[in-house]
Amino acid sequence: MSYFINFENSYAKELNEICEKCNPTGFPRSEILLKNYSLAEELGIDRKFIDSKECLNIFSGTSLPKSSNPIAQAYSGHQFGHFNPQLGDGRAILLGEIKNKDIQLKGIGQTPFSRRGDGKSALSPVLREYVISEFMHSINIPTTRSLSAIKTNEIVLRETEQPGGILTRVAKSHIRIGTFEYARSKNNEILKSLADYSINRHYPELNNTDNKYLSFFAAVCDKQAYLISKWMSVGFIHGVMNTDNMAISGETIDYGPCAFMDRYDPRTVFSSIDHNGRYCYQNQPAILLWNLSKFAETLIPLINENHEKSVKQLSEVLQLTMPSYQEYFYRDIGKKLGLLDIDKRNIELIKSYLKILESQSIDFTLSFTDLSKVLIKEKKLKDSVFRNVKNFDGWYQNWIQELTIKNTEIKKIVKDMNSINPCYIPRNHIIEEALNNAVNNDMSKINELLEIFKNPYKKQNISEDYLTPSNSESPYVTFCGT
Repeated sequence: MSYFINFENSYAKELNEICEKCNPTGFPRSEILLKNYSLAEELGIDRKFIDSKECLNIFSGTSLPKSSNPIAQAYSGHQFGHFNPQLGDGRAILLGEIKNKDIQLKGIGQTPFSRRGDGKSALSPVLREYVISEFMHSINIPTTRSLSAIKTNEIVLRETEQPGGILTRVAKSHIRIGTFEYARSKNNEILKSLADYSINRHYPELNNTDNKYLSFFAAVCDKQAYLISKWMSVGFIHGVMNTDNMAISGETIDYGPCAFMDRYDPRTVFSSIDHNGRYCYQNQPAILLWNLSKFAETLIPLINENHEKSVKQLSEVLQLTMPSYQEYFYRDIGKKLGLLDIDKRNIELIKSYLKILESQSIDFTLSFTDLSKVLIKEKKLKDSVFRNVKNFDGWYQNWIQELTIKNTEIKKIVKDMNSINPCYIPRNHIIEEALNNAVNNDMSKINELLEIFKNPYKKQNISEDYLTPSNSESPYVTFCGT
């Protein structure tokens, strides 16, 4: 039986100067390991299609529906501060769009932008992105998602021989800051076409503003400030915040060497290639600003005919980004602490709390869940992560005082805290164990994690290992997987 799936191809039609027609290699021996039925439903894709041989053939690149116009997108990028004029999709092909969402095959083989690479992906990073992006979605952090994870049943050569995989990634779009850097290097007409397309697709309301391109820049700045504040509020470290990994839609994209901070240390870095800690936890807001400055540079020709005036207008918007980020950040951390009003006093309370976590190397996630338990007397202080903190009572009493100013019931405060402080995050040691098992044909732990992450705020009847950081003294290291 054949099931109908209809792709739109607006990017390929409107921006053909910055993409290349490219058919997938095809992996006919593939099998689907993970299927995202809930996402399929959101896209209007029939469950029967997801379970069909036809779906496997399409998402493994073995066959293509007539409606698809597959392309590899071109983009540039500042990678660790150094500009690379031509990157592009070296192992990904955009099949088209469904309900204004990109459907992309990642790890599908060589493209015109593969730069001598094989264009393939190992299975482990495919599963990693699937699991972590689903967790991010579950806690309402803007993110790309995955429709399927496929095992190709072919060997990929990286540091060792590894099983190959393909991710079917769904995104609002794959337009990056690096896409604008590439378009700017071509000519202003292509740049304008890209900006118009991006506005029409993501920010159509801006077409009615006095200067839609300046408004567009402001909107992207705000989306990114909001996104990074969300990362920081859960201890997420992206690991490779290059301009080609920053989406103008405001979604988290490209889960390569990412990981979650356990013990609170602002200098935490996991990526094996980030030797100087450029993208460590505490640097993410500053890198956000740096990346947006590169984005601003690309828009100069569109803002004002006068170069100096254009730079001035963009700079004025950019200067508002860090205050916006700080407002988002303190609001997010404040909510995690049950603080609804963010004034100078509460900001100082938040800063003091983070200093306590840092000085005592307290687990970031557990600190918030334990705090609510201590507050409601579900857990004694001596049994919490704060048991060895000297003079903790002083901070605690100040916190209680702030909580009770508005006479809000403690039970209500705890309920609100528990609704935004996850019990479970993708603990690094658990993720690694699950991925190692999966590579050895045991998907049980991956599936278990996906079930847990459907409701990470609720304590579940599973091993305490899922709640706590690893006891290993060895630093955790992540790899890009490319």
